[in-house]
Amino acid sequence: MKKRGKKTSAKAATGAPDSALLALRTKIDALDEQIQELISQRARYAKEIGVLKGLTSTADFYRPEREAQVLRRVVERNKGPLRNEEMVRLYRELMSACLAQEEPLKVAYLGPEGTFTQSAVLKHFGHSVHALSVTTIDEVFHEVEAGTADFGVAPIENSSEGTVNIHTLDMFLTSPLKVCGEIELRIHQNLMGRMNDVKHVKRVCSHPQSLGQCKAWLAENLPEAEQIPVASNAEAARRARDEDGTAALAGDAAAKVYGLKILFSAVEDREDNSTRFVVVGRKLFPPSGSDKTSILVSASGTQGPGVLLHLLGPLARHGVNMTRIESRPSRKRKWDYVFFVDLDGHAENPALSKALAEIKEEASLFKGLGAYPKAIL
Repeated sequence: MKKRGKKTSAKAATGAPDSALLALRTKIDALDEQIQELISQRARYAKEIGVLKGLTSTADFYRPEREAQVLRRVVERNKGPLRNEEMVRLYRELMSACLAQEEPLKVAYLGPEGTFTQSAVLKHFGHSVHALSVTTIDEVFHEVEAGTADFGVAPIENSSEGTVNIHTLDMFLTSPLKVCGEIELRIHQNLMGRMNDVKHVKRVCSHPQSLGQCKAWLAENLPEAEQIPVASNAEAARRARDEDGTAALAGDAAAKVYGLKILFSAVEDREDNSTRFVVVGRKLFPPSGSDKTSILVSASGTQGPGVLLHLLGPLARHGVNMTRIESRPSRKRKWDYVFFVDLDGHAENPALSKALAEIKEEASLFKGLGAYPKAIL
């Protein structure tokens, strides 16, 4: 005899009458139709702006300060249920698609495919760009300088391990390119490989930064495994694909590209582990309302105590906040250094403009590297 009460109706399974479900789906369909029409209307307006301004290339049309203003308003308006990150991502993709109506932006990045730098490109520019993978920081800069790429993206610092790639800073010593944006990417490191069990891991490959970001986890969970630094996390994933006993620390994008299993996810030692990337281009942009300015400065030839304090004193006098400073060899003579400095505010802001003018008077070398919108989320 069959037991009663086992068969469930649509009403019981969903907790709502069939008619109520149908009504909600009808409303969603109507909203989808409206959203699609509004997206198309927005795309047409974006195209008209380009015509009115007489713009001939997508790079000329791209305005990072305008995008930053739009995305900040998205965050201000958002009342849920979607998180700010999701709303910003949706709008970023919408703007990316509108921008690419004629031709997508070309963005060079430090590859290969599957690196965190590629993820940073897609986060900042959306998926409607043409991402050009190159093998060195030098190539990123050279592709943009030559006009083969409209912009370039390179890593600069990690919140846990400090400077990611010193070559990014060194390129600014001679390059005419400007910093026109920054990207902050939350970094989740995953242990991946072909094996089914972590007990078969004999060695772990990754970029030195990634190994450093996971050193406590590795010491606790894989104390016997050899740690092998390689040029990129994508290179580590390739080795994990091709070598028995090799696992890699990398992002989930690398697992997809190289067909690897994620054995453990989010193994970074700090929950807030993030990397900052810079966007480089050929021109400067006006203020967005919440900006940073980067400069390169040196007091070469000046000796004695308090030289740097004296050089950067105008910042304190004009109430300018310095968010980062890093020294690098000037490459002119031994023990001679230049300083890369990040400042709150846009170079056109009155207080910062006055401070920069005073620093320039005292410095033996002064170079404005760019003023750009602060990273959004």
